[in-house]
Amino acid sequence: MADPVIVPIVLAGGAGTRLWPLSRETMPKQFIDLLEGGLSTFQATLLRVKDPRFAPPVVVTSTAFRFIVAEQMQQVGVLGQIVLEPERRDSAAAVAVGALLAAELGPQAIGLVLAADHAVRDVETFREDCARVATAAATGLIMTFGIVPAHPATGYGYIEKGAPAGAPGAFRLARFVEKPDAAAAQDYCARGFLWNSGNFMFPASVMLDELEAWAPQVLEGARAALAAAHADLDFLRLDEEGFARAPRISIDYAVMERTRHAGVLVARFDWSDVGAWDAIHALKAKDGNGNVLEGNVVALASRGALVRSEDILTTVIGLDDVVVVTTRDAVLVTSRAAAGKVKGLVETLRQHNHREAQEHLRIYRPWGWYERIEGGPRFQVKQIHVKPGGKLSLQKHFHRAEHWIVVSGTAEVTVDGTVSYIHENESAYLPVGSVHRLSNPGRIPLKLIEVQVGSYTGEDDIVRFDDVYARG
Repeated sequence: MADPVIVPIVLAGGAGTRLWPLSRETMPKQFIDLLEGGLSTFQATLLRVKDPRFAPPVVVTSTAFRFIVAEQMQQVGVLGQIVLEPERRDSAAAVAVGALLAAELGPQAIGLVLAADHAVRDVETFREDCARVATAAATGLIMTFGIVPAHPATGYGYIEKGAPAGAPGAFRLARFVEKPDAAAAQDYCARGFLWNSGNFMFPASVMLDELEAWAPQVLEGARAALAAAHADLDFLRLDEEGFARAPRISIDYAVMERTRHAGVLVARFDWSDVGAWDAIHALKAKDGNGNVLEGNVVALASRGALVRSEDILTTVIGLDDVVVVTTRDAVLVTSRAAAGKVKGLVETLRQHNHREAQEHLRIYRPWGWYERIEGGPRFQVKQIHVKPGGKLSLQKHFHRAEHWIVVSGTAEVTVDGTVSYIHENESAYLPVGSVHRLSNPGRIPLKLIEVQVGSYTGEDDIVRFDDVYARG
């Protein structure tokens, strides 16, 4: 009998507020270059399953992240199906969609659900563990990867092992335990409980049967969303009305904690959920004082610190076990011990309407990115970066004129039907109401400064007439 097809189902739609100010709603942690070699955890997840033992992945993500996902997949040379959720419905609906797509490959198809924001450094051991867990899953079990605890953590759920289950290191799952207090966590570790990694493998048919039994509305919504899905460029866009029928619930609550067909593999690979800044410190290479120093930073007489700067010179003196993260518009200073409370800080920022809680100064678009440099009444200045071949929409504004000054590269500028080419240290003027477009016809990135002047400079003052990326 041929080996079953293992279909990776990568969940990549989360927000990741615990790593603020680097991770925000517009560019969450799974897409940020947090790992060695400048990789994001999403890219590292894809590379772990870039192997003949796995089918091309199914990536389930938000519509807002579709072009980031496509670009990062292209950067690491991974082809797969990108499925767009119309809205966040927690993990159960996404897993149901993934299981339905995996089942289309045949009755022996195996689904492998992976979170896009976890880190695994020992890739080959991970792949070997996947082969072991597939053997157990093929007997009809939904198998979870359990992690041997490194310490009595209170931030993870725990798993109690039951009887052996058909593969080395595999067991029936006796029970899930919610996140414990410190005393309970100590007791669980002493009794051989495992951390629940949130990654799991299953025969697609078994997962669909269990969804039908325990969460039929989730499965019905997923089926409806797929039945009415449509292609949008290289993406599969789920039907909004159908997807909304699925209740907002995690796969743990919907199925994993209720099914009688659950198992657990004692994983041998190293694992981190990259859940907070203290986890980043544990993951990274350190200097002789136990510090992780990244970017434009200097630390003196400090130990066990994580100091990261995206731009601004950041200095630390005489502070131990701290986290200092600076971006152009925000600074975080906390102890490593309190790093898990950043999520609460972000919620407080939202309640006080701080834009920095959700938006970066740099906003990514399918053609590249722009970054706000300065602004005030009646004006705004931006840096714009357009990838080779990138093309902004054909558009106009009712309330502002724009000046484009090329810093490097060549700009193809269309204004009211007239096309011209603007080179380094040259500029173009776009009057209020003119129909215009910017493209990069060259082989190097186009960098320019945009100066907006007018009574209103908001991003919603755009009327699009044509867009190669099919944005509304």
